[in-house]
Amino acid sequence: MTTGQRDSRTAVDKALALLRAFGDEATTGVGVSELARRTELSKSTAFRLLGILERNGAVERAGSNYRLGPMIHDLPTPESAPEIDMLRDVLTPFLSILYEQSRQTVHLAVLQGSEVVYLNKLHGFHRVPSPSRIGGRVPAYCTGIGKAMLAYDPVLIDQVCSGELPAITPHTITDPDKLRRQLARVKEQGIAFDFEEVRRGLNCVAAPVMSPTHTPVAALSISGPVGKFDPRRWATPLRQISFEASKVYAAQLRARRQRAAVMKSA
Repeated sequence: MTTGQRDSRTAVDKALALLRAFGDEATTGVGVSELARRTELSKSTAFRLLGILERNGAVERAGSNYRLGPMIHDLPTPESAPEIDMLRDVLTPFLSILYEQSRQTVHLAVLQGSEVVYLNKLHGFHRVPSPSRIGGRVPAYCTGIGKAMLAYDPVLIDQVCSGELPAITPHTITDPDKLRRQLARVKEQGIAFDFEEVRRGLNCVAAPVMSPTHTPVAALSISGPVGKFDPRRWATPLRQISFEASKVYAAQLRARRQRAAVMKSA
């Protein structure tokens, strides 16, 4: 839109343009200035509309950025979105590596709102009943894989810690201050643990897969039975595999954007 030209779009048109503008960063987050640029809106207009969308759950804060919110994720849609397909395709090979090395149950998940959504799962030899299933959701605060992503979003941490933290097991952390301290360590160390917090008899270690802007796009985890699986032993190898997964994800994201740019200019 040229400078001085009147924008004839309605408020609804502008809001929908903002939602479409997230693109590949729908789950990782985009700043207000960038969204305004992509939609040819003023920053003040974009900020005002994002506030309305946030109050209605269509977007949510991701640190200083915004990402699509629970209302959008909960809408009836095809089984998967392109960005979720990409995450699953790119990261499942690393899930297989984790399984081959550990022979324990391994998970790939993303964070949607304050819940973990499981994208893939490979069962280990020593099965312990767990609430995880592909497509299933569990609260992030009581799972290693959830805490591995939650730790990097201070706005979401405030939201979670100011709400109820029901005890799923006797080991679930329900004290907000204790949870905050643990999440601070997770962010510092790049690794998260769950010691029987979501299921008695089950321990877990998890690490985030990071975007090029250093925000988690997903996480990988290993879980196994208490007494047969020591999650601390797997912290270093899991951190390394997640680091390699982050590099491959970043390369795939760059390639995808380059293809999109070529198609747009063709």
